[in-house]
Amino acid sequence: MVTAVVFDVGETLLDDSREWGAWADWIGVPRHTFSAVLGAVTAAGRDNAETFQYFRPGFDVATERLLREDAGLGERIEEADLYPDVRPALTALRERGVWIGIAGNQTARAATLLRELGLPADDLATSGEWGVAKPSGDFFARVADMVPDGPAKTVYVGDHRDNDVVPAKAAGFKTALIRRGPWGHLWADDPVVRRDADWVIESLHELPDLLCA
Repeated sequence: MVTAVVFDVGETLLDDSREWGAWADWIGVPRHTFSAVLGAVTAAGRDNAETFQYFRPGFDVATERLLREDAGLGERIEEADLYPDVRPALTALRERGVWIGIAGNQTARAATLLRELGLPADDLATSGEWGVAKPSGDFFARVADMVPDGPAKTVYVGDHRDNDVVPAKAAGFKTALIRRGPWGHLWADDPVVRRDADWVIESLHELPDLLCA
């Protein structure tokens, strides 16, 4: 029996297109060029932050993020950045008595911006607040502490094989991979995903019937 669902953020709840475009603009690279290199890094199974090194060797994301903030071009999360299925799916799950959490690899500022959206969730946290990031087991230990009935009765939903499905399964969670965003599409049929994901879904709308039948 599933009593809780915890959602990743980027490309699970949020369409990251605008933020990646803002980074491309910040470093002065055409958006399609930046996207192509990001795709190559993704396909190689590497950290997407490595994309910046192809354009600016030694690029420090944390420092540049602060510079963006100082320039008035900092991180933004708005209603339009949510995928259309997010609010109805989370609402439907809560109406069926499922506890809802949100936990992903985002900044502390992103957590504040997400809270301002007033999503139908019982708890929300980011790696920036916790000081530990996926795929670390310590991150999923924090998720386990967050949920009401432990990992065995919780589904972790994400788009990433190595950051979401594999470490969440290793930590004892049930897992679902959503086929959207570059990672979700790339890895939906990956043998490791098929081994470790309890479900591969096309939309969050599928979850209430899958988990609450």
